[in-house]
Amino acid sequence: MPTRRSLISGSLAASAALAAADTPRTGAPDLKLGVASYSFREFQRGAMLRGAKQLGVKYLSVKEMHLPYKSTTEERAKAAQQIKAAGLELTSGGVIYLLNEDEADIRFHFQYAKECGMPMIIIGPSMKTLPVIERFVKQYDIKAAIHNHGPEDKHFPSCRDAIKAIKDMDSRLGVCIDIGHEVRTGNDLVESVAYCGSRLLDFHIKDLKVANDRNSQCAVGDGILPIAGMLRQMKKMNYQGNVLLEYEINADEPLPGMQKSFAFMRGVLAGLNA
Repeated sequence: MPTRRSLISGSLAASAALAAADTPRTGAPDLKLGVASYSFREFQRGAMLRGAKQLGVKYLSVKEMHLPYKSTTEERAKAAQQIKAAGLELTSGGVIYLLNEDEADIRFHFQYAKECGMPMIIIGPSMKTLPVIERFVKQYDIKAAIHNHGPEDKHFPSCRDAIKAIKDMDSRLGVCIDIGHEVRTGNDLVESVAYCGSRLLDFHIKDLKVANDRNSQCAVGDGILPIAGMLRQMKKMNYQGNVLLEYEINADEPLPGMQKSFAFMRGVLAGLNA
C-alpha cells in the first residue's frame, strides 16, 4: 500500500512537471528561487556557474571561494560579468564574518561588495560591530542581513536574537534565516519567518531528517521541516527577497540532490499558487 508521504511526493512531482511546462524555470514569479554558491564549494567558479544554470535558477548568492576577498577591482568586475553572462543575477555575497572591530576591516568588505556589484551582504557580526556596520550600510547603500548559526553561535543563534538587536537600526539591516540552524534553537520555523516581518531580507533553505541534528541534512522534501508552511507564510507576507538553496551535503556531486530539492519546492509553489 502506498504511504501518505509517497502519495504526497507523487502529487508534488506531478505539480512540479506541470509548473516546469507552464512557467519559467526560475520558479513562481512571486517567490524567487536561487542558489547559494557554497553548495558548489568543491568546484571552481566556472563549474559552479554551469551547475547553477543546470538548475534553472536566476538568483545567486556567492561565497568568497568563488569571488575571493583578495582580488583586484578588475578581477571582481570580471567575475561579476561572468555571472551575468551565465544568465544569473548576483543578489548577495556571504556569509561574510564581520567580527573584527577594526573599522577599516569592515569598510574593506563593503568596498568589496560594491566593486562586485552586490546589493546585499549576508553577515556574521557581533553586537559590538553592528553600529559600524549600520554606518556603512547607510554610506554604501548596501543591505546587510544577519545570518543565524544555531545554538553554537554565541552572537546570534536565532534570527529572533538578531531582530531584537537591530529593531531600532536602519531598515536596510535585516536577517537571513538559515532554517537548518534556526530549527535547532527550538523555535517554530513558520513563526520565526512571521516574527522577522519586513526585516527578512534573505532566506537559506535546506531540510533535516532530525530537527536537532545538523548532520541529518537531506534533499528538500525528504526531511521533516515545514517547507510548505514557510513558503506559504512568505507569500502571505509578500516577501520580496530570495529563497536560496544552501545544499551542504554530497559536496563532490551535489546536482542530483539539488535538482530534487528544486523540483519539490517548485511543486509546492505550484500548489500554493493554484
